[in-house]
Amino acid sequence: MDPRHDFPPPRTVQELFSLEGRVALVTGGAGMYGSGISSALAEAGALVYIASRNLANCEQKAAELRARGHKAVAAELDLTLEDSIARLAERIAAECGKLDVLFNNAVARSVGGDFSTVTAQQWAETLQVNSVALLTATRTFASLMLPHRKGSIVNIASIYGMVGPQFEIYGNTGMKNPAEYAFAKGGMIALTRYLASYWGPYGIRVNCISPGGYYNNQPQEFVDNYCSRTPLGRMAGPEDIKGLAVFLASDASAYITGANIPLDGGWTCR
Repeated sequence: MDPRHDFPPPRTVQELFSLEGRVALVTGGAGMYGSGISSALAEAGALVYIASRNLANCEQKAAELRARGHKAVAAELDLTLEDSIARLAERIAAECGKLDVLFNNAVARSVGGDFSTVTAQQWAETLQVNSVALLTATRTFASLMLPHRKGSIVNIASIYGMVGPQFEIYGNTGMKNPAEYAFAKGGMIALTRYLASYWGPYGIRVNCISPGGYYNNQPQEFVDNYCSRTPLGRMAGPEDIKGLAVFLASDASAYITGANIPLDGGWTCR
């Protein structure tokens, strides 16, 4: 039979979404989006490596998941250090022999603020994690997928990699929308498409999620302004990313690669 049409036996929806036997890595895995992603992958059956520079937070999240009967371990990862990335890849290879799922979720908080005042040094510091480290980490962890000719990489970008900010929603809150963040997230979306084409022949899928505003006790003025401009009338909550994360990690999305999916309550639809 033509291998291009050598489809697996029919599976149930539950089987397609299952991550049993899969090994997943979530960078920034105990943070705002990372916590929900880590929970979702573990609940779907994966062994999840929860990684960041804050090992204590990762250990707390992993312990929480294990207490609920899931498989999770903490890992220290400093994305600004190539040695740290290499050490974690070596650990996963030694302990599991493979990596099935990578979520590039960790992000450096932008420090520039206003475009007219951001310095070249501030810009470079932000992009060290949001751009340079993305290259190094993705290439290193993908090396654990290539021998098996299968894997799913999911990049966490932002609606601000897709559309320009509506600065008026910040009002008098003092909140900012840094230009270097938009630059990095737009680049991540473009890199997603590039890598989907580059690694497609090796069975590795690369997709992107672009979240909108996530409720995190922001000033009420901002929350009201944001919600009034969003078709669903609210900001994202802790569970909103979970279903999409499992979908893109699992065989339920086996024929999807190079996609950027807004998770924004409709913000970018108008």
